[in-house]
Amino acid sequence: MVGEFILEYELRRSTRRSIGFMIDDDGLRVTAPKRVSIAEIDEAIRTKQHWILSKLKERRERRAARLEKPPVEWVDGAQLPYLGADITLRLLVGGRNRSIYNPNTRELWVTLVPGASEELLKNRVQTWYQQQAKTLFEERLDLYAGRLGVRYHSFGLSSAGTRWGSCTVDRKIRLNWKLIYFSLPLIDYVVAHELSHILEMNHSQQFWDTVGLIYPEYEEAKNLLRKRSQELPVLFP
Repeated sequence: MVGEFILEYELRRSTRRSIGFMIDDDGLRVTAPKRVSIAEIDEAIRTKQHWILSKLKERRERRAARLEKPPVEWVDGAQLPYLGADITLRLLVGGRNRSIYNPNTRELWVTLVPGASEELLKNRVQTWYQQQAKTLFEERLDLYAGRLGVRYHSFGLSSAGTRWGSCTVDRKIRLNWKLIYFSLPLIDYVVAHELSHILEMNHSQQFWDTVGLIYPEYEEAKNLLRKRSQELPVLFP
């Protein structure tokens, strides 16, 4: 119990030295050292209850706002987000499925076989997004890893709700492919954020100082990313 609420959370044990809290669309996740007892974890939650409850409320409100937005209509001429601006979806009927993007006209041409379903179209667009994301994110990771003087072990894409990135203690980084919707400065902020966890596996002031070494405008980017994520249309509910 936290006040009048029954608070559920996912507990993960790790080699970290202190108890950490993470809130995403799945709720509260607590990461704690193996030596810390459940009673100590519960006490830490009670100590942080006002922060935890306010963040959970904020997350619920954001999720509700996203679900209220009308989904994109998958028709020729539809506007899709890509790197901070809209691109236009163009549909063609042909002998095989393929996707070609024209950066000059900012048009994504998707060719589908006759009678293709909307689900197939959405899958093709999502695959294209993920291909672009993988290529671009690897480039930005290598750039900022060099600036910070660190090396990451591996990189992969995630499809988390609104968790934009993660970094494990063994330097495995995952970035949400939907970041490709946003402008490059916001992508770079998340990249710098996750790479900084290689040196500081927490969100202390020392961590943010580390982020600031390679991305000084992190506070502005963090707030703008939160705002932009609420403005996005519903593409893949």
